Amino acid sequence: MKIHVVQRLMFPLPFLSCFAGYLSVLAVVLKTNDESPWTNEFESIELSCLIESISTTNPRIEWKKIQHGGPSYVFFDKKVSGDLENRARIREPATLVITNATRSDTAKYRCEVTAPDDQKSFDEIVIDLVVRVKPVVPKCSVPKSVPVGKSAELRCVEEEGFPKSQYQWFRNREEIPDDPKTSPKFFNSSYTLNSETGTLKFSAVRKDDAGEYYCRAKNDAGHAECGPQMMEVYDINIAGIILGVLVVVVVLLCITVGICCAYKRGYFTSQKQTGNNYKVPAKGDGVDYVRTEDEGDFRHKSSFVI
Repeated sequence: MKIHVVQRLMFPLPFLSCFAGYLSVLAVVLKTNDESPWTNEFESIELSCLIESISTTNPRIEWKKIQHGGPSYVFFDKKVSGDLENRARIREPATLVITNATRSDTAKYRCEVTAPDDQKSFDEIVIDLVVRVKPVVPKCSVPKSVPVGKSAELRCVEEEGFPKSQYQWFRNREEIPDDPKTSPKFFNSSYTLNSETGTLKFSAVRKDDAGEYYCRAKNDAGHAECGPQMMEVYDINIAGIILGVLVVVVVLLCITVGICCAYKRGYFTSQKQTGNNYKVPAKGDGVDYVRTEDEGDFRHKSSFVI
């Protein structure tokens, strides 16, 4: 009976580490310090593309901007192109530096490195850049006067900020809380505040709701405020309204009675003229009128008595 012995090949650890190192040298590998960088508008930002390993001495480096569904070149053939041509540069070996970022630069950027001399000759990384835009002064709408117990709506709109602005309302320079029940000063107020849309709605205004109101739009880049506007709250004069209605009724009644009396006395009777108002001129002595063929055309002839 023969016994077959299978001998495993055992390699020393230094040999394995050298072999792994050799394989890594034959592959281009990229990394980045930040996959989701951000910056404020008009500031600079770096999109890091670091070559962790490579053996090719002169690799091809490209940057592409992915926006609106398709890529476009940012860095190609060792030149910056597109809308970043005068606002960006490459810092060796492959980092893209944008010196004056604008809101239109918000997009995904792809760094691509091709190394022909490497076993793994291509690698890429994608970086998602966000350029934050500070809000502009919002447009605020505050009613000038509202009667007690009636509803009122205050509006605040700002459309330039990115990310989208959130809204705060202030009365007499004190912030209005989202929930009136959380503050003793606003506990009895009946309003709803929407920080997403910027609307402040009162279901029934009270006298204490009067004051100066202004709105603040804010995001991660900063904030902006509109000027304060005064909202007055007044009581409805029920007695004055009733008195005014009575005065109008009495005046209309007097006018109606006056018109009826005038009709009875004949002031408004119309006299109709009938018949033909044309008068035939009287014949003068010694003048005969002769009718011609044309209707209405009269001639006269003179008659002299000798």
